[in-house]
Amino acid sequence: MKAVESNVVSYAQVAADARTAADTGDRIEWVKLSLTYLPLATPVSDAKVLTGRQKPLTEIAFIFAEIRTRDGHEGLGFGYSKRAGGPGMYAHAKELAPNLIGEDPNDISRLFTKLLWAGASMGRSGLTTQAIAPFDIALWDMKAKRAGLPLAKLLGAQRDSVQCYNTSGGYLHTPLDQVLKNVAISRESGIGGIKLKVGQPDLSIDIQRVAAVRKLLGDDFPLMVDANQQWDRQKATRACRAFEAFDLTWIEEPLDAHDFEGHGLLAERFDTAIATGEMLTSFDEHAQLILAGSDFIQPDAPRVGGITPFLKIMALGEFKQRKLAPHFAMEIHLHLAAAYGIEPWLEHFEWLGPMFNEQMHLKDGRMHVSDRPGLGCSLSEQAIRWTTETQEFGKRP
Repeated sequence: MKAVESNVVSYAQVAADARTAADTGDRIEWVKLSLTYLPLATPVSDAKVLTGRQKPLTEIAFIFAEIRTRDGHEGLGFGYSKRAGGPGMYAHAKELAPNLIGEDPNDISRLFTKLLWAGASMGRSGLTTQAIAPFDIALWDMKAKRAGLPLAKLLGAQRDSVQCYNTSGGYLHTPLDQVLKNVAISRESGIGGIKLKVGQPDLSIDIQRVAAVRKLLGDDFPLMVDANQQWDRQKATRACRAFEAFDLTWIEEPLDAHDFEGHGLLAERFDTAIATGEMLTSFDEHAQLILAGSDFIQPDAPRVGGITPFLKIMALGEFKQRKLAPHFAMEIHLHLAAAYGIEPWLEHFEWLGPMFNEQMHLKDGRMHVSDRPGLGCSLSEQAIRWTTETQEFGKRP
């Protein structure tokens, strides 16, 4: 056996026909953007509506991105905005889309950075990142489809199902008798937890509603409340103390979303877990929240810029042993929650159901990952009918 010469440098010769990954990668040829409005039959009110900060929610704007490549691969992604911002997100997404034409769709992290810098003068959070999300999510959807795997499996799933709770039946505009009916329906349908909105000007009304639902559910069924940033630190302290008696899974957004320190202090002071994060729009904001010590983090992939930054949030959250309960968009978040190292929760919103041809699989309190590749979603005819604007970029393959 010939020994390796360790006293002289040498360099192997690459074959003349060898090619690099950059030489052989696929290329994005076509991008389609759509602005779609999902109408809500009954206007939705939470604590911010009762205090006059916002008007009731009557529709949700969605920006869909469809991406196709030279080699015939496809991906679908979406972002959304409630009340205001949809047209602005759509306008900025149209500015960004041409930057993808001719790029390798596999270079998702590099493309996220490219799109972020394309709108750098607008900042690195808020509308800027939310307009990137439809593209980023579509690229991850495509990558998983190319592999023939559900996105959860591509990411390295920790589990094949995620415990799931309902929010849509417990808004403040819903009378208590209807709330109780919704709770019963949800439980019979296989939901694993119930979340109620709180934040009434009179705390005793919140306590009355929570007590009624706890009585109906019994002591052991998971129950959460959400104050939607309604209280200052003093009022939040009083409310958290009052809610301790109901053995809640968490108290959500008791303070302003950017009061990271305050949420950390409440988490340290009370036995009931504190949850927040849905209104944050970047990894940097979530990093501050995670380091401050909130028990549950609630990132929203369309709001933080897509799956690429969400994965960074997951990594830091798991490192700091924070629990995860992503906000809204269960069609995306099921896959991300399934890949989290600590048992997470998934928020059930049936509102998006009519926009997709496929339905989610809820059973025994858990949402199950389907065997469909990617996100497992395709746009329905109803979504197309609700679409008000579209624009295409590049050449349709």
